[in-house]
Amino acid sequence: MTDPIRARRQTIAKYTKLANRTGYLCWGVAVVTFIIGFVGSFNDTISTIVITTLIIGCVLLAPAIILGYAIKAAEREDRERGV
Repeated sequence: MTDPIRARRQTIAKYTKLANRTGYLCWGVAVVTFIIGFVGSFNDTISTIVITTLIIGCVLLAPAIILGYAIKAAEREDRERGV
């Protein structure tokens, strides 16, 4: 029989991992776009891309990192209790 709490935790972990990857990808795009703008010409489009991807990255990463640590702590506690 599958534990419903562990199953729910696995589902949250899957979405947390996806949010982490997407958030870091957004930050990467922001950095690369900033460098392109710094080397070339910094116009409104470059600025908009940098700001938008940074905001999206922050919105995704903040809860994903916190939930990731919470899931790891809950799993560790379950192992220590022998559950």
